[in-house]
Amino acid sequence: MSTRTTMSSRTAADTSTDVDTARLLAGQFIAFLETGVAAEGMFAPDLFTDFTMPLWRLQADSAQGSIALRAAGHPMVGRVPRHRLDVMSGGFVLEVEEEWDADDEHWYCRELFRADVVDGSIRELAVYCTGDWPAARVAEHRAAVELIRP
Repeated sequence: MSTRTTMSSRTAADTSTDVDTARLLAGQFIAFLETGVAAEGMFAPDLFTDFTMPLWRLQADSAQGSIALRAAGHPMVGRVPRHRLDVMSGGFVLEVEEEWDADDEHWYCRELFRADVVDGSIRELAVYCTGDWPAARVAEHRAAVELIRP
């Protein structure tokens, strides 16, 4: 049996993230999603990322490895037309909608990021993604479901 204490449990108990730091990091993170360029100091060098997508799960144990995960799945630039930020003790939760164009196709996804912040940098990142929807899937969904909110 492992006695390893996870970073996330230590972070929540021992660190408080102020609203300004969370807003700054969330803004930098959205810019990263849109451009693929990580702001200096946004990620801790030993960033741990746990990325869950439909039917698969990936992990990385460094900022460089986490950036490589993103680049492998989304090498193109895009935009985040909508987001919601919830600041919590020890970090923040960021919900986004993301759009981009690739291979002559328009794509869409929804993602939820839980970020643990230590010393002003993101130290742990949990990512939950709906999966990437091509324009045909977006149109199919729009025709089948009337959303109450966008």
